[in-house]
Amino acid sequence: MKIMFATDAIKYPLTGIGRYALGLVHQLERMPEVEELRFFNRLKVQTSLPDYLPALASPSRPWQQWLQRRSALIEMYRLVFPLCQRVGLRNYRDYIYHSPNYYLPVGMPRSLTTFHDISIFTCPEYHPSERVRYLRKAMLSSLRRASRVITVSDFSKNELAAYFNYPIEKIDVTPLACGTSFYPRVEDAVAPLLSRLGIGYRGYTLFTGTIEPRKNLSVLLNAYEQLPLTLRQRFPLVISGYKGWGSGALHQRFERGSREGWVNYLGYVAQEELPILFAAARLFVFPSLYEGFGLPVLEAMASGVPVVCSNVASLPEVANDAALTCDPRDVDALSAGIARGLQDEAWRAEAVNAGLARAQMFSWQRCAQDTIKTYFKV
Repeated sequence: MKIMFATDAIKYPLTGIGRYALGLVHQLERMPEVEELRFFNRLKVQTSLPDYLPALASPSRPWQQWLQRRSALIEMYRLVFPLCQRVGLRNYRDYIYHSPNYYLPVGMPRSLTTFHDISIFTCPEYHPSERVRYLRKAMLSSLRRASRVITVSDFSKNELAAYFNYPIEKIDVTPLACGTSFYPRVEDAVAPLLSRLGIGYRGYTLFTGTIEPRKNLSVLLNAYEQLPLTLRQRFPLVISGYKGWGSGALHQRFERGSREGWVNYLGYVAQEELPILFAAARLFVFPSLYEGFGLPVLEAMASGVPVVCSNVASLPEVANDAALTCDPRDVDALSAGIARGLQDEAWRAEAVNAGLARAQMFSWQRCAQDTIKTYFKV
């Protein structure tokens, strides 16, 4: 079969959806069922993946930021851009078109899209208002155009089917995976990066993710502040993530925690350095309020790091019984879980073994094989 794969999510900074697109497409390139694989980037068909390194990223220009605040222009873009894509794809209508990031162009008779979650509908407060207005219309258009829909968890599948009364038999689940670069590492292997960042091996609690309200960082900071100061300073909270919307107050708290010696905000960490940062952590904590899958939890477990995370949305499906879970709004429970994760050596040993075993149940090869099954249905 011939596949046209949309690559709009493969760009700097590489988010969770970008890592999914990259991990999947690298496997699709090896699949014997795929006769031809082409990449659709903006309005161009390409034979190779786009570059996503920081040095090659296009900086955001003032006029682009101005346009993003104009709702009428955004609406015009939403209506016109899929039609422009149709022109760019006019000679490829015999391909199966797969968008790993919600959006589908007009005019591709065999197409499917990956819906990672529908929080834009069910939890609009987790997104800026202009994103809600744009994405709701774009996602509804994609649902109408799609031959089938892929979700990355049973949670997202069931939520999508229930919310839109969408035929559940037209939804396939392809669980995500983490790359082979996520694995346990000895101290010598991670020393150069840790030395540059000024953090110690097994000497910090890690959080990774975009700094935005959905990630529940205000509750995480409150929970960490409840720990004794000596414990916080011994195992500071290291936060890695691209600065997102509505995060101004959080960054002020990061600065205050940094002055007190228990917070270290690294900003966005390069893709090749992220596995090292995971493997060297003492504990990974992920109190997110909503996730379509929760890839960082899987990456931490594959790295041999104990996990404390939320018990909501898809996270119990990913973590199963390999992590310590709690209500993400319960500051006391989260603080107690972090304290146990840092100090209870017996639980830590059990969590490491359970996490490694759990992570082995997920692979990009399996994800690609499940995706190929969907292509055949299309």
